[in-house]
Amino acid sequence: MTLRKIMSQPLASHTLDVLQIREDFPILEVKTPQGKPLVYLDNAATTQKPKSVVESMSDFYLGYNANVHRGAYWPATATSVAYEQARSKVAQFLNTPSANCIVFTAGSTDGINKVVNAYLSPLLGEGDEVLISEMEHHSNLLPWQQACKSKKARLTALSVKSDGDLNLEEVKQKLNPRTKMIAVSAVSNTLGTINNLPEIIGMARQMNIPVLVDAAQSIAHYSTDVTALDCDFLVFSGHKIFGPTGIGVLYGKEEILQQMSPAQYGGGMIKNVTFEDSLFADSPRRHEAGTPNVAGAIGLASALEYVHELGFDWIKKHNRELLDYALSVLPEIQDFVLIGNPAQRAP
Repeated sequence: MTLRKIMSQPLASHTLDVLQIREDFPILEVKTPQGKPLVYLDNAATTQKPKSVVESMSDFYLGYNANVHRGAYWPATATSVAYEQARSKVAQFLNTPSANCIVFTAGSTDGINKVVNAYLSPLLGEGDEVLISEMEHHSNLLPWQQACKSKKARLTALSVKSDGDLNLEEVKQKLNPRTKMIAVSAVSNTLGTINNLPEIIGMARQMNIPVLVDAAQSIAHYSTDVTALDCDFLVFSGHKIFGPTGIGVLYGKEEILQQMSPAQYGGGMIKNVTFEDSLFADSPRRHEAGTPNVAGAIGLASALEYVHELGFDWIKKHNRELLDYALSVLPEIQDFVLIGNPAQRAP
């Protein structure tokens, strides 16, 4: 069967009007340079932005733009309020105990590097170990790899079984007193495998080993509850969930973030400074040196509101229909090979 014929086959009916939702994304009405309608299937790399997200950022720049936490005048106060409201919305979205658990970053990569440099490196010594998986994105591989190289520690990867699932038996076998961190993706960006995080985190808890979850590929597909997961850190990028590029989130348990030294130094992250010494601000501001991406945070909050309005129940249902549809018709293409068949899979 040809791809053109496959694309002409209808999906099942929906409780929400997909065509109406498409209208929220003006770019989908754009013609390609060849004059063809734009068909965008690269959401694993970045998502398109609904009008509400773009408009929220435009409203900030055109209506009350100022630096954040730097002044007592309007619009500086309005900017600071909007920025912290965005933090609170992220905290609510992730079900964190406090908004102080949320650090705004430049993205998942930046968040992971903050944890590596500010939390792990001071604890990592020769012969210690960091445990990741074979399915990790480069952003959840290279920072740990380089830290291990510099400290003469060992980076160990959990294998992926032929069906695409992570080999959880290896977690039990490879955890040891020298393991200083487990870093694992919630969803594989290639196979779509949904990893069994509760089981992995549960095994780590028995040995008091901290866990970082890379939620970049899962954040837009299903609800994320960091309190229920009991992970120590979690990162995601705004642009993977209809938000702008250049903004992301690092969640960390509040007591850990408060104890962590800053990964960067500069304005906005100090209580008091002299030429001899400095007293750093409490978390999360101690981890947000310099002028932050205020518009990005506001846009991210708008994106999370958009997803909340769609509802994860509908999103999961629609994703399931798309996935079942693809798995039923793609094998009809000559020479098509499906890699992996994990127990739980995102599309």
